[in-house]
Amino acid sequence: MELPVYLDNAATTRISPSVLRAMMPYLTEYYGNASALYRTGAASRRALDAARRSAAELIGASASEIFFTSGGTESDNWALEAVFEAMSSKGTHIITTGIEHHAVLKTCDYLKFRGAEISYIRPGSDGIIDPDDIRNAIRKDTILISVMTANNETGVLQPIAEIGKIARERDILFHTDAVQAFGHRKISVADSCIDLLSASAHKLNGPKGAGLLYVRNGLRIPPLIYGGSQERSKRAGTENVAAIAGFGEAVRIASKTMAGRDTYVRNLRDYALARIENEISGAELIGHRTERLSNNMNICFHGTDHETLLIALDLRGVCASAGAACSAGAVMPSHVLLQMGLSREEAESCIRFSLSHENTKEEIDYAVDAVKEAVEQIRESNG
Repeated sequence: MELPVYLDNAATTRISPSVLRAMMPYLTEYYGNASALYRTGAASRRALDAARRSAAELIGASASEIFFTSGGTESDNWALEAVFEAMSSKGTHIITTGIEHHAVLKTCDYLKFRGAEISYIRPGSDGIIDPDDIRNAIRKDTILISVMTANNETGVLQPIAEIGKIARERDILFHTDAVQAFGHRKISVADSCIDLLSASAHKLNGPKGAGLLYVRNGLRIPPLIYGGSQERSKRAGTENVAAIAGFGEAVRIASKTMAGRDTYVRNLRDYALARIENEISGAELIGHRTERLSNNMNICFHGTDHETLLIALDLRGVCASAGAACSAGAVMPSHVLLQMGLSREEAESCIRFSLSHENTKEEIDYAVDAVKEAVEQIRESNG
């Protein structure tokens, strides 16, 4: 077994060999501008079209509803800003949750300066948003509801189908940040009444620097970037063809292997969780036990702190994360965990392990042994 054991796939995944192979021709042979009429440009255009079709098929959309971006953060920014700009004459009220990714929360902070009013819905202690809380927050001037499909820190799945139907019944636009779930869970934009959806390639073994925004046909939003006619004049600038081709290949792989990967990773995660809970006292799974992505487990190791524990694991060749933001060198407790009702001390003792289909049982056994050793050492040093 080679070290390190990488268990931070919610942060980013390793690019798959077939994705890299799919990208290489557009960095070498077919390097032409996709807007050009000559042969190498036409090849680039075909790659974009193929990736667009693949992404659309994965969520039950049409190719004309897919707009490529640089990643999930850009897509989230575009979705919220564009809806506010397009709909501000109707209203300025937006509903979101207190556990969204900072790409949504920081955009909401910006929109406040432009006159938006934001309602932040808190989850239950299990990390799940109650649809009735969304319903009760709706006002006459509500123009958008934005709720993530799966939380990036806990892996907890949200009832987006029910929330989407509430939004559709009230003629309110519904956006979901599906960055963690896209390619890992089946998503139907029609069944969930989704108007806008964000996704990113590097969460499903694709390259960094490629993402998408699904925009339901008939919904008119302003461009993200002005200039040329790329992305149907919604996002000007020469396309990152190689990255988008890689995104398309990653999506095609996901569409064929999603079910098998989900079962494999779920069994591996459950094995790891069972060992941790049985062999390490004071270890507590955070978030709903079953309504969660198959690869994610956020665990509170009482009597430790995540910074020390992560460093100890790194020294032992195990990569995990705390899901915490760093500001001026100070590690802050997770806003997600605080919103779920954990104390600051509890939140600062949680770390996230996120697995992939590339992990093995041997790696999991090694990682759990390393966690046991590190937790015992930290607790002993803390007295």
